[in-house]
Amino acid sequence: MQKTFFLLFLILGLIYLRPSAVLGQIEPPNYNFSLDTLGDFYPGKKFTEMEKKYGKGELEIDKGPAKIYKFYVSHIRYKFPVFVNIFQGESVAFFARLPSYFLHDVFHQSLINRYGKQDEYSKVANAANYTWNNKNNLKLIYQGQCTLTCFPMYLSGEMVAPPQGYPGTTDIMKEFAVEGYTSL
Repeated sequence: MQKTFFLLFLILGLIYLRPSAVLGQIEPPNYNFSLDTLGDFYPGKKFTEMEKKYGKGELEIDKGPAKIYKFYVSHIRYKFPVFVNIFQGESVAFFARLPSYFLHDVFHQSLINRYGKQDEYSKVANAANYTWNNKNNLKLIYQGQCTLTCFPMYLSGEMVAPPQGYPGTTDIMKEFAVEGYTSL
C-alpha cells in the first residue's frame, strides 16, 4: 500500500512538474508582418485600391489637388495608422506609425533584405534614422528607438521626383508641421 501510494505520488508529481514551455511556440510579434502590406500605400499605388482594401480613409489635410488621408492597418489585435499623400488619384508618399511591439532588428533586417544596406545612418540620443535615397524613384526613411529594447517608430516613403504639377513637398511630416499638427 505504501509502495503504491509512493508510486502514484511520484507519477502525479512528475506530470505536474513537467515543463509547460514544450507545449507552446513563442514567436516575435512581427515575424508574420510583411513589407508587402505597406506596399499597398507606396508611391504610384491607386487611391481607389487602398479604399477597397482598407476602407474609406479619413481626410487629414486638403491642399486642393493634393490630399493626405489616414488609413488603419490591422496586425494581430492592433491597428496602426498609415498616412498617404494622394495626388491625381495616386499615392506620392506615405508615413506609417509602426507598432512598438514590433522588433527593430527584425523590421530593419526585412528592409535590408528588400532594399539593400541603407545609404545614410544617423543617431540622435536613443533614435536611429536609416535612409534609402533612391530606390526606383523612392526615398525611404525608417526610424527605430531604444530604451530597454529596440522598436520601430515609423517608416515613410516618398517620390524622389514628384509628378508634374505637384504643389509643395511630398514629405508628409513637413506637411503636418506646416498645418500645425504636433504629433503623428
